[in-house]
Amino acid sequence: MKGTFITIEGPDGSGKTSVIQALLPKLEKALNQKIIATREPGGSRIAEEIRELILNPENTEMDVRTEALLYAAGRRQHLIEKVIPALTDGKIVICDRFVDSSLAYQGVARGIGVEQVAAINQFATENISPNVTLYLDIEAATGLERIHKNKSNRQYDRLDQENLTFHETVRSAYLELVENNQERMILIDASQDLEKVVQDCYAILLKRLAR
Repeated sequence: MKGTFITIEGPDGSGKTSVIQALLPKLEKALNQKIIATREPGGSRIAEEIRELILNPENTEMDVRTEALLYAAGRRQHLIEKVIPALTDGKIVICDRFVDSSLAYQGVARGIGVEQVAAINQFATENISPNVTLYLDIEAATGLERIHKNKSNRQYDRLDQENLTFHETVRSAYLELVENNQERMILIDASQDLEKVVQDCYAILLKRLAR
């Protein structure tokens, strides 16, 4: 595929959505082209319906493997409908979360196992992988504090309601993924002011896209 696939990862409260919203116009202006911004779970009609099912706070009885399979199913539909066509056309795609999220949240924090979750996502994605991933790192307690402060401005979903230990485990899993994928994944300090985080992301992506 001719396009460039960029993913933004991070624990809950790391500011991914805010960063993407601020980053997009800066990149589009610098590159003089339209960039496709999307998200997971979701990003297409069917995948958005799966998102509602996964994140609905009322679905407390959902089994962890069901959750992992739903994420993979939504990911597959999103790729087929939106991401792959855009990349085939040579476009730049920036996605809020991708497979790394499933490895951290379901593989490690839910205790299913990274290899098992990687296997179902390999089936779902047919080995499509981002060209570069920016990981927005923040301590779990700080991320949860941000979420509670901004409840009125965001969806307070089923994963947001997990305890501090769960979110600390997610962060540790992400840090290990970064350590093991240093060519693809770049750590950004998300505890900084939003403007500084956006500037760091912008500088890194301009450098990568110029290669």
